[in-house]
Amino acid sequence: MLKKISSLLSFTAVLACTGPIALASKTGDNDLKPDNNQSTTSKIVVKMITQSNYKKIDLNDSVSVLIFDRYLKTIDASRSYLMSADIERFDQIKTRLDEDLKAGELNDAFDIFNTYQKRYRERWTYALSLLNNNIDLSKKESYTFNRKDLPFVKTAAEMDVLWAKRVKYDLLNLKLASADRVKNKETLKKRYQNFLDQSAKITSQDVFQVFMNAFTGAVDPHTNYFTPTKLADYEIQMARSLEGIGATLASENEYVTIKTITTGGPAYKTKSFNPDDRIIAVAQGKDGEFQDIVGWRLDNAIALIRGAKGSLVRLKILPKGKSITDVPVIIDVVREKIILEEMSAKKEIKTYTVNGKTVKIGIVNIPSFYVDIADYQSGNPNYKSTTRDVKLILDTLKAMKVDGVVVDLRENGGGSLSEAISLTGLFIKSGPVVQVRDSRNAIRVEKDEDPAIAYDGPLAVLVDRFSASASEIFSGAVQDYGRGLILGTQSYGKGTVQTPVDLDKTLEHTNGNTPEQKKVLGQLNLTIGKFYRINGSSTQHKGVRPDISLPSLISTSKYGEDTESAALPWDTIGKSNFIPVGSFAKVVPALTKLHLQRAKNNPAYTYFSDFDAELNRNEALTTLVLSEQELKIQRDSSEVKTLQRDNLLRKAMGLRVLKKGEVSGKNDDLDFSKKEAGQILTDYVLMNNTMK
Repeated sequence: MLKKISSLLSFTAVLACTGPIALASKTGDNDLKPDNNQSTTSKIVVKMITQSNYKKIDLNDSVSVLIFDRYLKTIDASRSYLMSADIERFDQIKTRLDEDLKAGELNDAFDIFNTYQKRYRERWTYALSLLNNNIDLSKKESYTFNRKDLPFVKTAAEMDVLWAKRVKYDLLNLKLASADRVKNKETLKKRYQNFLDQSAKITSQDVFQVFMNAFTGAVDPHTNYFTPTKLADYEIQMARSLEGIGATLASENEYVTIKTITTGGPAYKTKSFNPDDRIIAVAQGKDGEFQDIVGWRLDNAIALIRGAKGSLVRLKILPKGKSITDVPVIIDVVREKIILEEMSAKKEIKTYTVNGKTVKIGIVNIPSFYVDIADYQSGNPNYKSTTRDVKLILDTLKAMKVDGVVVDLRENGGGSLSEAISLTGLFIKSGPVVQVRDSRNAIRVEKDEDPAIAYDGPLAVLVDRFSASASEIFSGAVQDYGRGLILGTQSYGKGTVQTPVDLDKTLEHTNGNTPEQKKVLGQLNLTIGKFYRINGSSTQHKGVRPDISLPSLISTSKYGEDTESAALPWDTIGKSNFIPVGSFAKVVPALTKLHLQRAKNNPAYTYFSDFDAELNRNEALTTLVLSEQELKIQRDSSEVKTLQRDNLLRKAMGLRVLKKGEVSGKNDDLDFSKKEAGQILTDYVLMNNTMK
C-alpha cells in the first residue's frame, strides 16, 4: 500500500447477539460452520466499511447480489460443480447477505460453500470411479472445458457426461507424453485423490476469507480482509524476508499461477519465468519425484515451493500463452532468502549510434518504492531507501558522462508515498508532487521541500500496465512538470490510499481488553483516500498515459483498474500551484515519427502482435476435440509457432535465431521496450543538441 497511516481508525463496534441460524436444516454434521470470532469480525468490518471507507456505500440488496455473484464466481468459476437446482435454492439467499453481514449471521454463506464442497467431492469421486473402467480413447468427441459463460448444468446425468469427457481429456493429454495407459491412470488417480484430500483440509477460516473478500471486493478492489492465517502470509510478503523462489502466486482455474516475480530473486535470476506461467508439479532436490499440484490449495502449494535457503526445487511449468495440451518446461531453482536489498534500484548503460554520433543512455530500474522504516526511525543516516539508492546511481551515471537517463518503472506496483515524493525531488527543484483527498473531502498537497536537484539532464520514464500507485505519482509529476518523456503503455490506474486496521486492537479499544489478547480477528485494509496529480486529474482508473506508446505483452483490456467493476471512478479537483520546468509538446510528434519509422519494418512488432493474437485465441478457446491425433497436431503446431515468433524478437534484438529444441542463452537481452525507450531518448538528445 502507498501509505500506512499509524493512527488507528476509531469507532464503537455494536456487537449484537447472533440471531437465528439461517438454513440450519441444510447443515450436515460434517459441514463447516462459522464461529463466534467470525461473527464478531463480520459486524466490525461492516461498520468500518459503511462508516469509514472512502467509497460510501449503502449495504443493501443490490450490493448483496454483487457479493453473491462474486462469491459464486470465486468458488465455482468454471461452473463444473454446482448445479442449476443449487443456484435456484440460493435465490432466497442472494438478497439477504447484506443483513447477514450486519448481524454476523454467516450460515447462509457457509451453506453455499458446503453445498459446493459436497458437489466437488461428488465430482472427483465420480472421476476416480471412471478410472477403474475401460475408457474408449478412440471415440472422437468434443469437450467444453471452459463453461464460465454457460448455464449451470441441470441434471446429474449431464454432469456425468461432462466429467467423463474431462477424464478422457486428461488421459489423452498424458498419452501424448507416454503411451503407458496403466501408468497414466495411476497418475490421474493420485491427482484426483489429491483433490479430495486437499478439499478435506479446508477450514472455516478459509470459507470466511473467501466470503469476506467477496464482500470487500464488491465495495472496491483495494479494500481487503485478512484472516489471522492469511495476515501472516501477507506480512511475510510485506517484509520480503522469506526463503523461497521469489514469486507471488495465485490460484486460477485450478492452476498455481505466477503473478509477479521478485526482481533479484531466484526465479528472476533464471530468466525463465514470466507472469501468468502455471506451475503444475514440484520436486525437491535434484532427484526428487515430481508431485502434481494441479488443483491444490494455494497455501499448500506455496509450502511445497518454499524451502530452506540453498536448497534446490524443480518446477514443471506451462508457460504463459501455452495451451493446456503443450509439453511443460522443467526449471531448476535454488531457493534464497528474499530480502529488500535484492530488490534495490539498479543501473545499466546502453550505447546508441545514429548517423555516426554515439549517445550513452543510463537506465535506472526501480522495482518498488522501498524504505527501511526501522533504520530511518532509529536515526541511522545510512538507512536503505529508493531515493538514496537512486541518488547514488545518478551520481555514478553523471560521473560516467551519460547523455540521458531512463527511469524504468515497469511492473513497479508502488510502495512508500514519501519515497515517490522524494524521488521526484531528485529531478525538480521543489514544489508539489501529489494531492490527497480524504473521506471528508479535505485535500492536502504533498510537496518536495528540498531545493537540491540530483539530475537535470534529458529524462524519460518507462511504464507499463503493472506500474501502479507510487509509480503513477512519480511519472504523473514528471509529466506535469514537463521534466521528462513518459514512454510505454497506460499505467494501472490505482489511485487510492489504504490503511491497515488491526481488528483485534479495535476490539480491545471497544471492550477494554488487554493488548496481550490472542489475535483472532485479523486485519482490514481500508480505503481512506484518493490521489490526484498536481494538474488536478486523478490517477485512479485512468492512470498515466504515455507521450509515446510502446508495444507490450500485457493487455490493457484484461488488466488494470478500469477492468474492475467496483473501482472508484476517475475525477478531477483543482490543480496545485506549480510551475512547469519544460514541455515536450513540440518534440513528441517528431520523436513519434522516428519511432514509427523504426517500427514499420521491425520484426519485434510482429512478435508482439502475434503473441497477443495467440493469447486471445487460447483465451477464447472453450472446446477441444477429444482426439489424440488432433491434440498432437495442435500441440506441435503451437511449438512451431512459438519458436518462429520468439525468433522474430531475437532477430529484432540482433541475436541469432534458435533451432527447434534450443533455448535462449543466459545473457540474452530480449527487452525490446527498454532498448526502444533508450533509442527514443537518444533521438531527443540528438534533436535537442541540433536545436541548440
